[in-house]
Parts: sequence; C-alpha cells; structure tokens
Amino acid sequence: MAQNRDTMALRKAIADKTKEHRTYTPVVPKEQFGFVHNNRDCIGCRACEIACKDKNGLPPGPRFRRVMYMEGGTFPDVFAYKVNMSCNHCAEPACVPTCPTGALWKREDNGVVDIDSTMCIGCRRCQAACPFGAPQWDPEAQIIKKCNMCIDELQSGRKPYCVMACMMRVLDQGPIGGFRDGTADTKAIGPGETTVRRIRGMADPELTNPSIVFVAHPKGKYE
Repeated sequence: MAQNRDTMALRKAIADKTKEHRTYTPVVPKEQFGFVHNNRDCIGCRACEIACKDKNGLPPGPRFRRVMYMEGGTFPDVFAYKVNMSCNHCAEPACVPTCPTGALWKREDNGVVDIDSTMCIGCRRCQAACPFGAPQWDPEAQIIKKCNMCIDELQSGRKPYCVMACMMRVLDQGPIGGFRDGTADTKAIGPGETTVRRIRGMADPELTNPSIVFVAHPKGKYE
C-alpha cells in the first residue's frame, strides 16, 4: 500500500508540474535587452570569451560566451567566418519553466534571464531544454551557471565584459529593438548593413524568440 500511495503521489506531482508548465506565462519586460554580432568582421580573437571567464571566475570547461569557427566550400570557392553567442535572454526562455527550484528567472526591467546558482540542485533540466546551449555545467561546483549579461555592470550603466573586450567592436549589447530595426547607435552594424534573426546552423528562433541578431556573412545567411 505504501508503494501504491507513493506512486499515486508521484503521478499527481508530475501532473501538477505539467499543468504549471502548460500555463507558464513568460515575463514581458519593460525593455528587452539583447546582443548583436557581426559575423562578417569578427576575427575570432576570443577576447570576449576570456573576459567572460575572468569576470565570472569560471574553471576550464564551461564557457558562457562561445566563439564558433564556421568553415566550408570547395576550392577556390571557400569561406570562413565566426559566430559569437552566449545566453540569448530569450523572450520565451525554455530554461526558466524547467527549473524546479526557481534558480532561473527573467527580469522585468530589462528581460535578462538571470540565475541564482546557490539555488541550483544540479538536475541539468535547463541545460537539456535550451536549444542554444546557454546553461553551462560547472564540473567542480556540480551546478549550472550561465551568462546574466553582467547584470551588475548593466545596473551601473556599463556594458558587459564581453562587449568591452571586443577589439573589433563587432559585439554589442543594448535594447534589441534598436538592433533589429537598425536605429541603434552601434559600431557592430556598419553602413548599409542589416541584421537577421537566424544564421546557418542555428536553432529555429521561433522556439524561444532569442534576443540576438546578426550581421550575417554571405555564406551564413539562412535560407
């Protein structure tokens, strides 16, 4: 009988959690902040990666910001470009409703998907749910950590460490609406350049509505 009661309680808990997920309503912030990256002009120096790891005291392994090298083609028509991505602070984040402890939440003022890693129990559900690989497993601490857009810097009126470290100024952060419609004052978008929501090899933006846009390399444009 005890086993049956435990099973019934478990089924009820799962049903309640499933219902909660089904009715989860994402936070609509006052202003959504996000990133823009120029794939055409990035030289792949990884200064942003190092600045991020230094700021967050990360051990070898986890990387909140990742510079990915994309290469292809057949001689003489070959190409290479870089894609720079971290947490995309999605409008409809998949990670937040999967967290059983509330360690992840979306801020109402700027839309940053923040984390309190002291509340993480290491279940790694958020890591499995995110289509962009943003939550990072810290093998030493045995918990999940992730980019929070350097929220302490933002609250002090400064840019995130990754943006400040970019020597080519191809990475920037700010209100995502300005990056999307071209009205933002940024060096990451050059004269006559436009941004796109998706590039080749990237998960479908319709999944979570990520707050990132790209100045796409010609070979990286999604078709």
